[in-house]
Amino acid sequence: MLKVSMGLMSVATLFAAAPALAHGEEITNDLARCGTEAHGPAVLVDVRGFAAATGRVRVQSYPGTRSAWLAKGEWLNRIDTAVKPSNGAMRFCLPVPEPGRYGIAVRHDRDGNGKTDISRDGGGFSNNPSINIFNLGKPSVDKAAFYAGPGVTRITINLKYM
Repeated sequence: MLKVSMGLMSVATLFAAAPALAHGEEITNDLARCGTEAHGPAVLVDVRGFAAATGRVRVQSYPGTRSAWLAKGEWLNRIDTAVKPSNGAMRFCLPVPEPGRYGIAVRHDRDGNGKTDISRDGGGFSNNPSINIFNLGKPSVDKAAFYAGPGVTRITINLKYM
């Protein structure tokens, strides 16, 4: 329980940051960017395990480098939208600038108040790495990073809650 608690605090801290620097862009969840006609590069993210159909979800992509991974203001694209899961899951499409190494972080703010409540809010990362008190809930880039190819790359992130 402490392991998950520390991890969720870290996920929450990541999303409490100020607005992004110039290279970060808040985008809409346009699934057509990842459709059959899409050429990419983009990442189609299936987020599973929503504990409730309430609040807001934030999905952020990061470069897969040690210096940028989970660093304040270093995200590339952000989707922040109301939670509307189908069978406990939602799908998101995040374009990436070029084929390469990236990481994705997700936060579910269950009451949508923009504040972190570790006893209610959930989160997760690409590759679904374990989070614990030793890494303060921030998995290393080596555990979370994946390769996005020139087309549409599909990944699944499983949310974790207290």
